[in-house]
Amino acid sequence: MVGVATLIKSLPLVAGSAFASVTYPSLPKDLTTPHQQRLAVYGPNAVSVGWNTYEQLNQTCVQYGLSADNLNTKACSSSSTTYATSRTWSNVAILTGLTPATTYYYKIESTNSTVGHFLSPRSPGDKTPFSMDVVIDLGVYGKDGFTTSSKKKDTIPVIEPELNHTTIGSLANTVDNYELVIHPGDFAYADDWYLKFANLFDGKEAYESILEQFYDQLAPIAGRKLYMASPGNHEADCSEIPYINGLCPEGQKNFTDFMHRFDNTMPQSFTSSSSDTTAQAQAKKARSLSNPPFWYSFEYGMAHVVMINTETDFPNAPDGQGGSANLNGGPFGKEHQQIEFLTADLASVDRSVTPWVIVAGHRPWYSTGSSSGCDSCQEAFEGLLYKYGVDLGVFGHVHNSQRFLPVVNGTADANGMNDPKAPMYIVAGGAGNIEGLSSVGTKPNYTAFAYADDYSYGAIKFVDEQHLEVEFIKSSTGEVLDTSTLYKKHATRFVRQ
Repeated sequence: MVGVATLIKSLPLVAGSAFASVTYPSLPKDLTTPHQQRLAVYGPNAVSVGWNTYEQLNQTCVQYGLSADNLNTKACSSSSTTYATSRTWSNVAILTGLTPATTYYYKIESTNSTVGHFLSPRSPGDKTPFSMDVVIDLGVYGKDGFTTSSKKKDTIPVIEPELNHTTIGSLANTVDNYELVIHPGDFAYADDWYLKFANLFDGKEAYESILEQFYDQLAPIAGRKLYMASPGNHEADCSEIPYINGLCPEGQKNFTDFMHRFDNTMPQSFTSSSSDTTAQAQAKKARSLSNPPFWYSFEYGMAHVVMINTETDFPNAPDGQGGSANLNGGPFGKEHQQIEFLTADLASVDRSVTPWVIVAGHRPWYSTGSSSGCDSCQEAFEGLLYKYGVDLGVFGHVHNSQRFLPVVNGTADANGMNDPKAPMYIVAGGAGNIEGLSSVGTKPNYTAFAYADDYSYGAIKFVDEQHLEVEFIKSSTGEVLDTSTLYKKHATRFVRQ
C-alpha cells in the first residue's frame, strides 16, 4: 500500500488532473452580488460592512438608515482587493454617524442584494447589561468538513439545513441572546483540505472552495451581528505538513486570505473615553501602535476588549520566523510593537468608564492536557494581564471548552471568584471543525470546568459593573453546560498591580 507521505509527495505531478473533485459555490449571474457578509465595530459610532464579490468593484457602497424603507445615508469606498488564487474580491464600506445601541438597516449596492439589519455599538460607559458570544476554532460544515445532525423579538437568520445542529445553528437560534461575537482565530480550516481524499489532487482549488463555503455559511450570523476577528495558526498554515509545501496556495501563506478579508474591517484602537489626560495619552499611543486585524482594541458598553496575536510578533512566537510551528509567519509590525501596544492600551483603561477588561487571543497558556499551553505566549503576555488587572482571558486552539479559576504564574488566586487580582481564563475552542475535539486530559488543580463530549462555545454576560457571568453552551441542543459568576469590586480607576 502506498503511504500517505508518498502519495502527497506525488501530488504536484497529478494536480489538476481529471480526478480533481472540488465543490465551489455556484457563481451568481450578477457577479457584483454580495456574499460572505461580515460586520464589525469600527468605532464608538461606526460599523464596518465587509463582503465578497466575484468581480472587482470600482466603488463599494452601502445604503443605510433607521428603517428598511428609508435607507437615506450612503457610505462608499474604493477598497476591493484579491490575491492570485482567489475567485473573489474583498470589499468594505464604513458606516459612520450611528446613534448608539440602535437598530439600523443596510443594503449593499448591487442589482441582486437584500436589506439586512444590525444593532449599532453601545457607547463606552453604557452600563446596560449585554452578552457577547465567543466562537473559536470553527470550521466548514458539509462534505469538506463535517456534518452534525419562546417568541423571538428578532427574526432567526436563515441558514443551510445542515447547520441546524451546529454552532452556527445555535448562534442563529439564540440571535436575541447576544449582541456581538468575538472569534480569536482559526476560521474555516481550509488548510486541512488534504484530509479529504477527493481534495488531494487540487490543493489550490480545494482550499479556496472551502473558504467560500465557510464564509457563506457564517454570513447569516456575521452579517447580522458585530463579528470581531483576530488570527490563529490555521490562518498561517503551510509548512506544518512539509509534503504539501509545493501545493500550498497563495491565500494559505502567511495569513494572506485573513488579511484580505479583515484588514479593512477591524478597528484601530479607540480614542480614550476617560477624562484623565494620562489615560488619553496612553490610548493615543496604543492607537498608533495597533495593527488590525492582528492586534487592536475596542470598547462596547461596560467592556474594553483587546484582541491580541498569539501567532507572531513577540519573542519566540510559535508561528513567527523560526518559531516552534515552523510556519515562518510575519512579522507584521516593528520589533516589540505588539507588546508596546498592549502595555499602552491596558494602561489607558479607565474602570469608571469600562469596568470590565477582556483580552482575547488564540493560543492559551492555561489548558488541560499535558502539552497544550503556549509557554512563549505566557512569557510575553501574562505579566501585563496581571499588572493591569485584566478580568478575563479568552483563548482557543485546544478543541474543547475549559474554565479555570483566577490564576497567575500557575497558582490559583486565594480569593477565587470573589474579587481576585489574577485574571480568570477560559478556553472556547470546541466550536467544531474537521480535526474533531481534543480530549480533556490532565486537569490542573485550578480547573473549574472541562468538556469535550460535543461541540460547544462560550457566552460572556456583562451583568453590571461588578458581576460577569460566563457560560458554555452545547451547540447541538443549546443546553447550558456550565455557568459561573465573577465578582470584581472595580473600585480603582486605573489598576496597577
